[in-house]
Amino acid sequence: MKKIEAFVRPEKIKEVRQALENLGVSGFNITQVDGRGNQGGVVQKFQGREYKVGVLPKTKIEIVVKDDMVDRIVDTIITSARTGEFGDGKIFISPVEEAIRIRTGERGESAL
Repeated sequence: MKKIEAFVRPEKIKEVRQALENLGVSGFNITQVDGRGNQGGVVQKFQGREYKVGVLPKTKIEIVVKDDMVDRIVDTIITSARTGEFGDGKIFISPVEEAIRIRTGERGESAL
């Protein structure tokens, strides 16, 4: 099992969510977060003055899946979240040692 954490632009979350649902992914968590990447924030103008904004709003999607679904999910996120501009986000993939469904006590992939 793997955990996929994707950080995407907030304005792209509707597209990403719909694409995941079309792929058959039904379980995921979505959280609004603030962060920054290698670009170190952005410079914005307000009332004629420039301001450096160090952190930007992002949307974090967390999904735990069977190993054989990882590539399809990652490709789906990339396709639906990409604008081609700085700040499109990042995806991280980590191993998951165990999953347990609290209600039934099921363990492993059957708990997903």
